[in-house]
Amino acid sequence: MSSNEETAARTQPVEDASVPVIDLSKAPGVSDALWKPRWVTYSWQLAEMLLVTNRLQISSRLRVAVLRRFGATIGEGVVFRPRTRVKSPWNLTIGDHSWIGDGVWFHNRDRITVGHDVVISQESYLTTGAHAMRTDMGLITRPIVIESGAWITSRCVVLGGSRIGRSAVISPMTVVKGTIPANAIVSPADPQIVGTRFPTEDGV
Repeated sequence: MSSNEETAARTQPVEDASVPVIDLSKAPGVSDALWKPRWVTYSWQLAEMLLVTNRLQISSRLRVAVLRRFGATIGEGVVFRPRTRVKSPWNLTIGDHSWIGDGVWFHNRDRITVGHDVVISQESYLTTGAHAMRTDMGLITRPIVIESGAWITSRCVVLGGSRIGRSAVISPMTVVKGTIPANAIVSPADPQIVGTRFPTEDGV
């Protein structure tokens, strides 16, 4: 064994063989949850790349028209900024005069319903999917509902099963799980110091 191989062997972490690992090759339901024939999903992926996500395509009206063509229900006056991603347009409903910011990602294996006059700001991520992590990693989906007037600010994460109440505000970088009451302002926990990187004079 060469010196490089010996060094690599010493630095490899030792795994605890008593902890089980789920065989992902047997995980059920990943492709079935798309709910559409493969040719439809492949056609949508091409259209999304060229006409929706593409930052060079600047027309919100064209973006909305393409989403509607693939089954999305979108009201009047909705603004879709560039770099938006939509996993399954047939699972998306958006009410009148809502604004969807740059880079918003609807990872909607299940329904996402957005009311009217909603703002979803840049880089926010809404996902309806999770996995059965203690059994077979099978896909689990739950819908998301965002009521009218809500504002999801930048880089938030909204998890499946969430419902955001009417005119609620979700502050930047917040992870939403569950029900948010109407008119509430929600923010992530304040940063806390839990220790020091290097020892200090008092030994802490």
